[in-house]
Amino acid sequence: MVISLLKAFLVGGGICVIGQVLINLTHLTNGKILVIFLLLGCVLEGFGLYTPLIEFAGAGASVPISGFGCVLVNGAFDAAKNEGVVGLLSGGLAAAAGGVSVVILFGYIIALIFKPRTKTK
Repeated sequence: MVISLLKAFLVGGGICVIGQVLINLTHLTNGKILVIFLLLGCVLEGFGLYTPLIEFAGAGASVPISGFGCVLVNGAFDAAKNEGVVGLLSGGLAAAAGGVSVVILFGYIIALIFKPRTKTK
């Protein structure tokens, strides 16, 4: 179990370090960095490279936003096999619907508790 936790920590921490380096060394906004990670997860899964990373690191690779991209691609591929083009277009969102629902719910709860505001430069 300790090895599993260490692998998850190192891979998840590595993903976070890459994000922090992008924040510090570029003028990219946080939203753009999130989109980059999401698309990177989609592309890596499209080539079959992200699922082995999840099998190796567990939550260290599946919890970050790149893991969400992996879920979208897997859902689209699975639904496309069963339903064709319609499945390709709808399968990713169907596969990720539970996660999206939880994010919306908890985002709403946090917005009620705290005062959301935009970041000043």
